[in-house]
Amino acid sequence: MYISISPQKTGAAFSKSAGDFVNYLEKENEGKSPMEKEYFFNQYDDNIKPYEVIKGIDGNTAKLKTKEPKYYSITMSPSQYELKHIRNNPEKLKAFVRDAMKEYAASFNREIGGRPVGVDDLKYYAKIEYERTYKSNDIAVKENKPYSKQIAHLKNELRKVERGEISGRTRKLENKIQKLVRDAPYKIQGKVIEPGMKKEGLQSHVHIIVSRKDASNKYSLSPGSKYKASEVEMHGKMVKRGFERDRFFQNSEKAFDKMFQYNRNYVESYAAKKMLSKDLKQYFLGLKNLGINEKKIAFKMIRQAGLQLPVLNLPTNKVGFIYKQLKKVIETGIKSSSIGY
Repeated sequence: MYISISPQKTGAAFSKSAGDFVNYLEKENEGKSPMEKEYFFNQYDDNIKPYEVIKGIDGNTAKLKTKEPKYYSITMSPSQYELKHIRNNPEKLKAFVRDAMKEYAASFNREIGGRPVGVDDLKYYAKIEYERTYKSNDIAVKENKPYSKQIAHLKNELRKVERGEISGRTRKLENKIQKLVRDAPYKIQGKVIEPGMKKEGLQSHVHIIVSRKDASNKYSLSPGSKYKASEVEMHGKMVKRGFERDRFFQNSEKAFDKMFQYNRNYVESYAAKKMLSKDLKQYFLGLKNLGINEKKIAFKMIRQAGLQLPVLNLPTNKVGFIYKQLKKVIETGIKSSSIGY
């Protein structure tokens, strides 16, 4: 499970409306009938229309400054392993999101009206998307790039020959193009993977728009706060403030596992993901100490991210290099949701 939180946008000032973002999330509904469309949902309601989302978020921004985000975007991206486990069931995804948003509320270190923040204090809207496209930072695109550049150059040359602008043999150019396509490391149905192509397999994920202000439009709830667990004086009283991202990410993962009896592999766990960024050596040792079956699954996931090198029983002089390669590949896989996060 890969979860990210980002503000409305970066920059000096923020748009007054969530309209552009909501319209962007409607891209998979284009050309579909009302019965086929995927609608927004929140903690209690389904089939929420886009204009209701815009109205709800835009009307809940009391006293926010132009340099403050009006809302935050949360993306929850289950792995293909997790999606397969729940059979890509959208109702199960919705149930998970509703449970995870309880953890989101509980991760705020503050009180509202003398009590901890609860899910009913949130104003949020969520939407399931079923497709993903390859981006320039995906491993498949990066490793295909030299081939794609040569193919594009040869195709351009072929068109010029066909138009009579330059001399050349079309058959020879076509053969060169076909060889490059065969040699390219990543393909889908015989086509070289490039940015914009749809990813294969289960790709369901959830976008959540959550208002910066609470449902009463009185209190600010910012998951971007730098203060994790501190107290400040407000109106003559000491109050808690801050948001614990680690708690939210880890408890959301636990909620999924408990709800669906999912047996999470080591490399999928949030604890392992944190170790990857902080102590690569310990992460590597954790991999080596897994049981045989769990180790097989772990390295299958890592290979799916693009790591082709063996990472067990290495000569000492190559361990450092493999550590760096492993970290680079897994971090890229995490961000593109390609290896089980």
